[in-house]
Amino acid sequence: MAASQHITNLLKTLPNKPGVYQHIDKEGKILYIGKAKDLRKRVSSYFTKNDHSARIATMVRKVADIRTIITDSEGDALLLENNLIKEHQPRYNINLKDDKSYPYITIRKERFPRIYGLRNLTRDGSEYYGPYPSVKSMNAVLELIRQMYPTRTCKYNLSAENIEADKFKTCLEYHIGNCKGPCEDLQSEEDYMADVEAARKIIKGQLGSVKQHLKQRMMAHAEATEFEQAQRCKEKLEALEKYAAKSTVVSFSLTNIDVFSVSMDAEFGYVNYLQVIEGAIVQSYTVEIKKKLDEEPAAFLHLAIPEIRDLFGSTARTIFTSHLVELEIEGSTIHVPQKGEKKKLIDLSIKNALYYRQEKLKNIQIVDPDRHVKRIMTQMKTDLRMPVEPRHLECFDNSNIQGTNPASACVVFKNGKPSKSDYRKFNIKTVEGPDDFASMEEVVHRRYKRLVEEGEPLPQLIIIDGGKGQLGAALKALERLGLRGKITIIGIAKRLEELYFPGDPYPLHLDKRSETLKIIQQARDEAHRFSLSHHRNRRSKGTFKSELEGVKGIGPETIKELLRQFKSVKRIKDASFEQLKEIVGHAKAKALTDYFSSGK
Repeated sequence: MAASQHITNLLKTLPNKPGVYQHIDKEGKILYIGKAKDLRKRVSSYFTKNDHSARIATMVRKVADIRTIITDSEGDALLLENNLIKEHQPRYNINLKDDKSYPYITIRKERFPRIYGLRNLTRDGSEYYGPYPSVKSMNAVLELIRQMYPTRTCKYNLSAENIEADKFKTCLEYHIGNCKGPCEDLQSEEDYMADVEAARKIIKGQLGSVKQHLKQRMMAHAEATEFEQAQRCKEKLEALEKYAAKSTVVSFSLTNIDVFSVSMDAEFGYVNYLQVIEGAIVQSYTVEIKKKLDEEPAAFLHLAIPEIRDLFGSTARTIFTSHLVELEIEGSTIHVPQKGEKKKLIDLSIKNALYYRQEKLKNIQIVDPDRHVKRIMTQMKTDLRMPVEPRHLECFDNSNIQGTNPASACVVFKNGKPSKSDYRKFNIKTVEGPDDFASMEEVVHRRYKRLVEEGEPLPQLIIIDGGKGQLGAALKALERLGLRGKITIIGIAKRLEELYFPGDPYPLHLDKRSETLKIIQQARDEAHRFSLSHHRNRRSKGTFKSELEGVKGIGPETIKELLRQFKSVKRIKDASFEQLKEIVGHAKAKALTDYFSSGK
């Protein structure tokens, strides 16, 4: 099915990650909400397949925009899809609009609390955990709890007075081992609550202490030769090891919370907002804010939080932020979580902010390459502490093997891209032996002496492949030309990808994902490739020349002419007498053919 240019560009930027997508019409209304294991494949299928039902085909024709929220797993996408559908009730969604769609586990607020699954949630002080993606996954957790820490299933009012009055009798659940009989005071409240606490840890995924307890019990039974009990502990431990049902969607105890995070680059700040209601994320929204000065992350949060809360009509009393922000909102408190489920909420918000930024940058690169280049150049200027953008940069590299045929190369990048027509090769003329420092000084001096004499533009950035030694040698050359301080120059050391600046004893370490570092690495690798290629050609030609010098009557000028015409000794060997005669004459052609036919 044909798609608009905007949609086509959007599809190119979608990630191959799990998440939730929203189809939006031209009025900004949500048409459809869906989940996907792979967002790019799933969303693209709407616009590439032609076998949709009439309902879906009609919906696709109305799509004017697509929004996405990435998640950690497909299961989380399923839960988030459910929450968003309940919140927005999209026209074209026919499933999951019922509040009973997904189950929760509750620990009831009562004496000897029951632990069971349910769909209808009530604010009665009980604890709720979930939602779970299916009844099956919820029952797996409950079954594990029943095996390890059985709790009662009856609805009796187990008050101290009722138990003391012997109002209840143990039921079948007690006799088959699924209950320890608190109704007849066969299990103390203290012991029962210890089991509930262990069950709570299992539900939350805090399994370390539970595993340790089971291991201790297993070893104790084994030492007492109670092998059947030890085997049961082992089976429970194995079941616990396989258990990985903890949902990364928020616990029901975290309710009515606003989560804000910010990610930044050289030009923009990206503020993400997650709205958490009754333990589930019901909204994700990211806004791009252009920098005016060199603002800190807190400045963007200070601006965005009131605006976004007003936009969504939020009155949440608790606000989590990725950075400390001095902001007073009546009736609300702001926290910066450091660990646990609250910190995971911040991490998820940051992940969505970063994804939004990456999506925007990819789209900009497709539809507005000039803005993409401007952004990278601005980032490089900031990262490398330059007075101007490095629109023109040059990188140098030396190549030699045991001092033979030393060669160097200079590669040129313009606007972050290689400019191969401007590449230059150098044969080392004044240096004897393998002296990288002296060779670097020579080629840098020759390169910029010529540019100055010919009135050609100089680069804004020079990159030297090497550490402090090579950088110091290049600096000497610039100083001799009076150019030191007029061009930014850095060295890049291969081992740790460290950047060295003149006069600074400490190297700069850029983030490995930094676009600045990637361009510097690309220039370094290109200079190395070009220099090595030139070096190999020199060695090869040197080998040819030495072989031809063994032919009696063949001098240097003749060798040069032969190599110019035939390009290699192999082609000279394969040439006929007439071909050689045409270039070097009868006598020299005969000398060559006699030499090669003799096998010398």
